[in-house]
Amino acid sequence: MTADAHPACPPRSPSRRSLLQVGSLVLLLGTQQIARGASILAVRVWPAPEYSRVTIESDTKLVAKQFFVTTPPRLAVDIEGIDLSPELRELVAKVKPDDPNIAGIRVGQNAPGVVRLVVDLKQAAQPQVFTLPPIAAYQHRLVFDLYPAEPVDPLEALIAERLRDTTAPAAAASASAPPRPADKTAAPAKPHEPADPLGDLIAQHADRPGPSATPTPAAPTPAAPSVAANRPGGRATATQTDRIIIVALDPGHGGEDPGAIGPAGTREKDVVLRVAHLLRDRINATTVGGNPMRAFLTRDGDYFVPLGTRVEKARRVQADLFVSIHADAFTTPAARGASVFALSQSGASSTAARWLANKENQADLVGGLNVQSKDRHVQRALLDMSTTAQINDSLALGTVLLGEIGNIGRLHKPRVEQAGFAVLKAPDIPSVLVETAFISNPEEEARLRSSAYQQQLADALMRGITRYFAKNPPLARSRSV
Repeated sequence: MTADAHPACPPRSPSRRSLLQVGSLVLLLGTQQIARGASILAVRVWPAPEYSRVTIESDTKLVAKQFFVTTPPRLAVDIEGIDLSPELRELVAKVKPDDPNIAGIRVGQNAPGVVRLVVDLKQAAQPQVFTLPPIAAYQHRLVFDLYPAEPVDPLEALIAERLRDTTAPAAAASASAPPRPADKTAAPAKPHEPADPLGDLIAQHADRPGPSATPTPAAPTPAAPSVAANRPGGRATATQTDRIIIVALDPGHGGEDPGAIGPAGTREKDVVLRVAHLLRDRINATTVGGNPMRAFLTRDGDYFVPLGTRVEKARRVQADLFVSIHADAFTTPAARGASVFALSQSGASSTAARWLANKENQADLVGGLNVQSKDRHVQRALLDMSTTAQINDSLALGTVLLGEIGNIGRLHKPRVEQAGFAVLKAPDIPSVLVETAFISNPEEEARLRSSAYQQQLADALMRGITRYFAKNPPLARSRSV
């Protein structure tokens, strides 16, 4: 019988030993791949007076251990499962000299598979280190938020800005005259008049000996609630009030959250901040019934501010109005026109309004809210407190703004729409959200990029605010904060 005549033998099955050997090799390689598998995609630093943020974006979730050293203040973070890379080295050069919180960043290979980052700080801090899951254009993010141990008080910031504007120009003119320059903001200091917290605190700072352009952060903090608690709720006319009128301007998005992006790459966060700056200049140069106006920006740079914090800031400065500025986007480029929105307690006024509110309310997820922060739960307590009176005032404000915007461009809807926007839920401040145009429309994107159109928008919003106060004097309603 020849060899070819033998029946074919079935292939031998791999032995249990060989399977175990192969499995062990796979597991070993897998462990090494996990340990060295994370790739750093980008690093970013976002400086701001309120806090500075460091973001490390990677293709897989990073594991980090942190410890804080108080003297000198610095945060050390050990990132496991990675080796030192050019992307991580870039962090060193990304720190700006004028960063209010970060003095510098050092990075090195602390151990095999462990990179240590040391963030040297300019002042005592309360750091937060947390991770964010993939969302929108971002993959996994490891975030360091570095808050000053002494938090920035929005009211203090507004006082300092006001003092800089009022004392500097008056210094030369009043050098030979003992009285202070005539300024209506000092009038509320009289004990028998209804006072305004900002006016009172400015007067307190102005009366202090020596330089007062940089207020001491903690001094006025208890004053504002006590003054506000005694504010009368009777009706008044604009000429009867004698205090600063505060308008909170809220440029949408910022920092990690670019907002909508137009076909030509225009970012919503940039456009709305420019419009807010233009509107701030107009508000600060305007009086109503002889009373000076002052703008307060919830975001005065390119950094992320949670929605609840925006509302809290406006309430802290006891704003008379809250105007959130955005630039809309839709899935098709055909959508166009400006819109104005107010809060709704009973559902959205249209499907489009509901869709937009849901989209804008996702800003915290994209921007990077630390969901473990205890402050988040405090902020959420505001969201169900809005009143019918506040919504009615908001509709009145929105109507005049919509009319003025309609004089310079096309409107998407001829009336103020309503939906559950989280940023409009201050219970005691008339609040509107203005979608200046559809940045997703190429023609409207070009207009939004135009300096001339940005000026027109700011002028239109200023006219609307002035018209609103002409019919609704600030003290015609009670504010208890």
